[in-house]
Amino acid sequence: MNNEYRFENRKFVILGIVLGIVLLFIGRLFYLQILNDEYKEHADSNAFLNKTIYPSRGVMYDRNGKLLVSNQPAYDVMVCMRNVKELDTLAFCNALGITREFFDKRMADVKNRRLNPGYSSYTDQLFLSQLTAEDFAMFQEQLYKFEGFSIQKRTVRQYNYPLAGHIFGDLGEVSKKDIAADGYYVQGDFIGKQGIESFYERQLRGEKGKEVLLRDAYGRVKGRYQDGAKDVAPVPGKNLTLSLDIELQELAERLLQNKIGSVVAIEPETGEVLCMASSPTFDPQVLVGRQRGDNHRMLSKNKQKPLLNRAIMGTYPPGSTFKTAQALTFLQEDVIDVDTQFPCALGFRYKGLHVGCHAHSSPTSIVPTLATSCNSYFCWSLYRMIGSSRYASPQEALTRWKDHMVAMGFGYRLGIDLPGEARGFIPNSAFYDKWYGGRWNGLTIISISIGQGEVTLTPLQIANLGATIANRGKYITPHIVKEVQGEELDSLYRFPKYTMVDKEHYETVVQGMREAVLNGTCRAANLPGIEVCGKTGTAQNRGKDHSAFMGFAPMHNPKIAVAVYVENGGFGAVYGVPIGALLMEKYLTGTLSEASEQKAKDIQQRVIYYGNQER
Repeated sequence: MNNEYRFENRKFVILGIVLGIVLLFIGRLFYLQILNDEYKEHADSNAFLNKTIYPSRGVMYDRNGKLLVSNQPAYDVMVCMRNVKELDTLAFCNALGITREFFDKRMADVKNRRLNPGYSSYTDQLFLSQLTAEDFAMFQEQLYKFEGFSIQKRTVRQYNYPLAGHIFGDLGEVSKKDIAADGYYVQGDFIGKQGIESFYERQLRGEKGKEVLLRDAYGRVKGRYQDGAKDVAPVPGKNLTLSLDIELQELAERLLQNKIGSVVAIEPETGEVLCMASSPTFDPQVLVGRQRGDNHRMLSKNKQKPLLNRAIMGTYPPGSTFKTAQALTFLQEDVIDVDTQFPCALGFRYKGLHVGCHAHSSPTSIVPTLATSCNSYFCWSLYRMIGSSRYASPQEALTRWKDHMVAMGFGYRLGIDLPGEARGFIPNSAFYDKWYGGRWNGLTIISISIGQGEVTLTPLQIANLGATIANRGKYITPHIVKEVQGEELDSLYRFPKYTMVDKEHYETVVQGMREAVLNGTCRAANLPGIEVCGKTGTAQNRGKDHSAFMGFAPMHNPKIAVAVYVENGGFGAVYGVPIGALLMEKYLTGTLSEASEQKAKDIQQRVIYYGNQER
């Protein structure tokens, strides 16, 4: 009985093993024949050639309908390794103008599955990209000699103006990370790397098409399969209308020549960016074609960082342009009112602390204070707020102050439709508690009241401050794209955000900015027939001060808000104000007067030096 029981058990074990092996074979066959397409692809590739048809990328226009970015034909050399036979390598290299070393390396890279995860000897692989029309014409004459090689047509970018390189961005070959993240791409495809090309990649790229070609037993293409019945037409990318005024952009870039800095102009009512210039800059066309890599390396090694979009990536002390935000906060928090006056004895002096200022009438109230850009007034105001009995502690007072700054668009990214935006920095009580061990007061942090110390903003945030004041307390997130063909813009770029300050206080600050243009530090921005409102900024720096300006026009029903920031430019009135005024005049009148054109040429030709080193 015992032996019979053991025999029965052994029989079931053997039967289980046999069934397991059978199931394993069935599963493997199911995988190979049903789930895995490799063998099917190999079989199909003997009879069919699926040729990718690349769509034309969406083009870009400026706000006035001028074509900014279009497409031009380019040609890729493709290789099907299985069909490369008896190749005359020397003749092939001469036909393409490449070296034997390049040929050997490129062929090895194509077959390297680590570098080229989608490699198959049965399908076309990218050998050389972006031949020009001239190179293609010469190579095509000899193509019949090189079995296994073919030409694939696609388009590359044509930038119709040598402007706005930081805004447009560029295209580059996809990385392994790009391919892993999106199944749309294969090795050799191109993708937006920076700027609008990157941010709106999905809208611009379109959808690939497919042409199915029939091959004979020798792999030779015999024509289209079923007269094209299985072909798939490509879907062109969507066109973009940008908010840019390209003529205003040209003027902004011209005025920043020989300088390091940036300009941003916004239409207050819509949040549309009218121009965004960063200097030094580059012609976007140099990042197109086979020389893109070399040119990109050259630009990236330049010590002046021409690839850096300072308008959204540069963070700077805002200087006196920040006083407008402080005035609004102090008015809203009842720290001051329109009649409150503080003295200025060539600066703020209290308990041994001195913050310098320039000569002007004293004491002053808030409107003339903004006009003359008095440092002392804002130091006294911050000191009063931080020590106010309205708040339980200096920490609570500073938290309230920071809440106002954040509501005005500072300390965090605004959310512009460009990659790489910096957030700047607005300190909070935790920051100072850590820095000073909890022992600090209004005097300790007094410099933040005048846009110095730990406070940093981007030029975009300064321009948005101007737009918010122009709108009397609201702003729409700044954006570069005005319209996407067939799509509605994200709600972020359509609905306003509101600050924590009442409209009446904005009217007070607007009066102060108007007085600054009529009788104060911004007199150079006084344009005939246009009520300009402005605020200078002279931001302290380890070297020469930075020159800044923030303003808008007209005073009522404003159409443009501008921020100018010129590194090491000195007083705000030296560069910031005249550049801002010229941009306003150009946009609002459509032209520059003869005198203004001469002023523009003078500014353009000035070169800023940093010590003995030209910047």
